[in-house]
Amino acid sequence: MSVTKKAATKPTTGSEPLFGKPLPRSEDTRLLSGKGKYLDDLGHDALIAAFVRSPHAHARITGIDIDAALGLPGIYAVYTYEDIAADSPAMAEALPLLIPHPAIIAPRNGFPLAKDEVNHVGEAIVMVVARNRYVAEDACAKIEITYEILDPVVGIDTARRADRRVHDDVPDNVAAHLQHGFGDVDAQLASAPHRLTLNLEIERSASMPMEGKGVYARWDNDEETLTFWSSTQTSTSVRTAVAARLGMAMNKVHCIAPDVGGGFGVKIMHPWPEEVMVTWAARQLGKAGISSEVKWVEDRREHFISSAHERGQLQEVTVGFDDDGRLLAFDFTLWHDNGAYLPYGIIVVINTATQVLGPYKPVSFRVNAFSLYTNTVIVIPYRGAGRPQGVFAMERSMDAIAKYLGKDVLEVREKNIIRPEEMPYDFNLMFQDGRPLIYDTGNYQAGIDKLKALIDWDGFPEYKKRAAAEGRRVGIGVGAYVEGTGPGPYEGAHVVIETSGKVKGATGLTTQGQGHQTTFAQIVADDLGVELSDVEIVTGDTRRFGYAVGTFASRGAVMSGSAFHVAAQMVAEKAKKIAGEALDLDPGQLELRGGHVCKIGTKPGAPGTSIALGIVAVLSNPLRYAFDKESRLATGFAKVSTDMSIPPIPEGEQPGLEATGYYSPPRSTFASGIHAAIVETDPVTAEIHVERYAVVHDCGNVINPRIVEGQIHGGVAQGIGGALYERIVYDEHGQLLNASFMDFLLPFVTEVPDSIEIDHTVTPSGLNPLGMKGAGEAGVIPTTAVIAAAIEDAEGIPITSMPISPSELFELRLANSAESNAVAPKENT
Repeated sequence: MSVTKKAATKPTTGSEPLFGKPLPRSEDTRLLSGKGKYLDDLGHDALIAAFVRSPHAHARITGIDIDAALGLPGIYAVYTYEDIAADSPAMAEALPLLIPHPAIIAPRNGFPLAKDEVNHVGEAIVMVVARNRYVAEDACAKIEITYEILDPVVGIDTARRADRRVHDDVPDNVAAHLQHGFGDVDAQLASAPHRLTLNLEIERSASMPMEGKGVYARWDNDEETLTFWSSTQTSTSVRTAVAARLGMAMNKVHCIAPDVGGGFGVKIMHPWPEEVMVTWAARQLGKAGISSEVKWVEDRREHFISSAHERGQLQEVTVGFDDDGRLLAFDFTLWHDNGAYLPYGIIVVINTATQVLGPYKPVSFRVNAFSLYTNTVIVIPYRGAGRPQGVFAMERSMDAIAKYLGKDVLEVREKNIIRPEEMPYDFNLMFQDGRPLIYDTGNYQAGIDKLKALIDWDGFPEYKKRAAAEGRRVGIGVGAYVEGTGPGPYEGAHVVIETSGKVKGATGLTTQGQGHQTTFAQIVADDLGVELSDVEIVTGDTRRFGYAVGTFASRGAVMSGSAFHVAAQMVAEKAKKIAGEALDLDPGQLELRGGHVCKIGTKPGAPGTSIALGIVAVLSNPLRYAFDKESRLATGFAKVSTDMSIPPIPEGEQPGLEATGYYSPPRSTFASGIHAAIVETDPVTAEIHVERYAVVHDCGNVINPRIVEGQIHGGVAQGIGGALYERIVYDEHGQLLNASFMDFLLPFVTEVPDSIEIDHTVTPSGLNPLGMKGAGEAGVIPTTAVIAAAIEDAEGIPITSMPISPSELFELRLANSAESNAVAPKENT
């Protein structure tokens, strides 16, 4: 079953609903007591893989000598590109472009192992399989690879100059060129009373989940099946990719995502070279009778130099506006560093270029976006996925307009926001891939009003004055966003009521700590009228559910939550029909409550008007009750036929009290929010401290407020990291200079405010049956812009590049002081 659009309604079962309750996460007891099963908890008897990775950012491979490694005790295999190419044409091909787009001009991707050339430090060249990691690493050290060193392209400026090439056949280093807009920007700029141009920069960062990537594969020679576990955000897609590479039928390949210690986007990529190589090696060694199990677990340095980065952009914004701050034109050009290859397409650029508009409605709008190759690690989505960059461009522009006009920054925003009565809001903007941009619901003014109360906006000027009298510098900043969430094309779910009355649910969507087992169970329990403890949810196991898209873009609750609702409603209707026959009642008179199907208004378990769900499950399979009259009486039938023949199953129905449901949305639903921060900057050391942080958020109807607020807390902490600490630093040779936690900084608990204040507006979406919107990325999206604004307010210095460190702020102070002295008027003498 597929749902495209229904009214936003909550499930009703006749019991007190669980939907909307701040219940504790049911999975936490297991995870926090050490009973979790992560990738490295599996496969203790497996052989271990390790990789020889390029020490150069750009080079041709001229020779590989593996003889010394092969002679080591405990070495079982050493593979190069020639070995995998000799196995099959599919293994010899470059890794796929997962998400094509008309704006992509020159898609280029690497191979499972480097073929002739390496294009970033950390690219895998040779794979070693040994009895343990120690031996494998020793073997890697003995492999000699010779190179012809080539000039690397590092940084956006170098890529734009194009005097060096990452790929010989891409002379300008442009992977993609995206353009769209509406209105006449040039005319609006020419006639605008005021114009400003801003040059902005967001530097590279990277997601750092507690658990890195990992793959454990097991080959079964007798069944010729492959089962593998991957620390992934997309088990069904990885399964499909591996099956294609290995030339295997889908029903012979199974992928399971065990407990996954964080994803944040880096684990949505598929297949990673290691996923292809480890599964292929398990089959090769299994067929050879050596070992059927191979495992690889990423170490932290590998994660830095061979996984994925994000964020890095240069931006130029020109705005035209009137005396009230009304935005007449927004002209946006950006240059994005996508690294050496383009496996995940240009999703990050698309999100920046489309969601830069936020809650505002400029008269005219234009985007010109370039995605550029560099000899650095690939770029794929990192929590927020291009949206923080877009919000930075728009919100810094709003602040600049307010400063220019001498107006309150919230007043300028209020002049430009879309009003509730204008919803759904169609921008009349058609993207290059044919999609429109339509906001379904939102009340942005209500968010501003709540934020002002939450942060005490009107009281801040007095606080700032008192702080200044004490020799302290404080500032306040705000940032608003609108986020497309719950994109399709679909998700599905399976729900079954067992004869015990317990409920099992499964979805192909994966889990990395979002609390899916709790939130999905709340939906199913409400729909079926059972206790939360009676519902068990399985995610990310292709043996249980074979079709899914994945966990990303704040889509879990919207997509799989809706699919669980669809499937559970189908089971509920079937239960009513079966129980109606047993009780001689019309199904329309029945409801599911207290683990029973019962007549509306009667007590669950009452004789003649109620039947337990476990018994209904028995009745759903005729063979279970048709053996004799006594067995049929025991099931609870009010009427028992003397004809003991087994009736046929009605056409179109299936045995079992179960169903599979799918949800496919017509388009994304748009969540929104506005954040504010108060920061203090030390006048001597330039240290930056976030004193208070406030969030007003709209994710539609909330399944579990406790989990949503946890997501926001985590997102804000991650956003503070991105604003003040997280920065990937390459030198001109393409060497990553801070590939460890000694040098790549993350916020400690001391860097995050003790209390993150949260309030909600609720504008339910009409695009899914439960009126939900996504929440997973809300905390991180505007944080960089908010903190930049607050620092600027504290210091009186334009903040145009993020992240910012105390040393950089100190240098800005010196530069600003020198500039002020240089332009200060001289006294007449």
